[in-house]
Amino acid sequence: MRSRMALYVAGIQCELREVALKNKPLEMLNISPKGTVPVLLLPDGRVIDESLNVMLWALNESDPLQWLKPADSSVEEMLELIEMNDGQFKFHLDRYKYPDRYGLRNSIDHFKQASSFLSALERSLENNIFLFGSAPSLADVALFPFVRQFAAVDRQAFESLALHGLNRWLDHWITDQTFQAIMLKHQPWTPEGGPVYLIPSTDMGI
Repeated sequence: MRSRMALYVAGIQCELREVALKNKPLEMLNISPKGTVPVLLLPDGRVIDESLNVMLWALNESDPLQWLKPADSSVEEMLELIEMNDGQFKFHLDRYKYPDRYGLRNSIDHFKQASSFLSALERSLENNIFLFGSAPSLADVALFPFVRQFAAVDRQAFESLALHGLNRWLDHWITDQTFQAIMLKHQPWTPEGGPVYLIPSTDMGI
């Protein structure tokens, strides 16, 4: 999701190949044997995996919205926050969302731990529209999908946290045109099917 948003905003056209993770195509495993998504195959044969790496590559190619240049921060500060999100927050999010998968009787402790991270984000949003100022940045787009997942597990529990700034921020991204564009559903890719592209030809001027 976040890698697609970065590619879309950067105006980098690519063929999309949706995969069913329970039935990974051989073509995908030949490109990236570890079999994780997303994976981006460049025209020169290089392979970029991990969504954050795809985002950074795309935005270093083209960054028309200045996501890598927030007014009130640096790339290093954003990456530090993203590391906390991708590490400790995702650890608790996974166990809150899928307690059975991790052999847990309940997930309340992980809900509380994840909520602490969200409270820190709330403090950043008390006086700012976005995490690092008045304009969106890499950090906003990198964190948004995970906060969206957390909120969707139990919306009532999420609302009970009374994180008003975070709620406003989340609503912004859920209704964002780029997010809406990249969320179009596609059938799993097969060698016999025709190509599906990330950016419709009418949008290539973004």
